[in-house]
Amino acid sequence: MTWQHDTMMNPPIEGLLERADSKFRLVTLGAKRARQINSYFGQLGDGLGTIVPPQVTSVARKPLSIAFEEIAADKIEAVPVEKVDDDAAEAADAPAPA
Repeated sequence: MTWQHDTMMNPPIEGLLERADSKFRLVTLGAKRARQINSYFGQLGDGLGTIVPPQVTSVARKPLSIAFEEIAADKIEAVPVEKVDDDAAEAADAPAPA
């Protein structure tokens, strides 16, 4: 018999995993966005305004919690990166013959 285990994480990890194709992608996306949120709060007094503020209203004060809430609310999504053929990349970096 199985039952639903309550988690201490809000939003639940199960819901977050539905938004990303792997755990690694979820962790990477959350960490990058958390760094951006932390930088935003760090530069508030400077008046720079170059970093996007949090996209959700949150009672959480931790940047990673805010980032996960943004992912759960579909405000942040992963963009697939095109794979580059190693041989083609090396050929592009090689100097042209004289």
